[in-house]
Amino acid sequence: MAPLAGKVVLDTNNYYPERDGQIAELDTEKTTSSELLQRHLPDAHVVKAFNNIFFLHLTVLARPTGAADRTALPIAGDDPGAKASATRLLDLLGFDAVDGGTLADSWRFQPGTPAYGIPYAQDPEGLAIADDPGRSADAATLRTALAAATRG
Repeated sequence: MAPLAGKVVLDTNNYYPERDGQIAELDTEKTTSSELLQRHLPDAHVVKAFNNIFFLHLTVLARPTGAADRTALPIAGDDPGAKASATRLLDLLGFDAVDGGTLADSWRFQPGTPAYGIPYAQDPEGLAIADDPGRSADAATLRTALAAATRG
């Protein structure tokens, strides 16, 4: 896709087989959805970001740089410059970034992992996420959740 050549593309998607249909290489964990996107956009610089937080929590958890209760979001990508750009954007929007590794590591904050949604929910056991007011999750909390992720 020529218009995206050399551009940073933020991948905010998550793979849901019930919505997206079965994709064998994702179901077998041969690759991640972000790696698959990168293959479709070979000249772009894909960075996984914003996929692990409920969209309404983005509006209530943003804080100025240096705030004690500033929330961190994970990013993953293969290009250091693209990850630096994503980090700057997150900062401008009121969030710290935690480097979650490469696109191959982005599964650590996909649906079903400890870093997906749970760190930002005031009531993680609650069923009505849309009514959850959210809670801040700092970088240390997020790193712990990323480290606790397992596959298969």
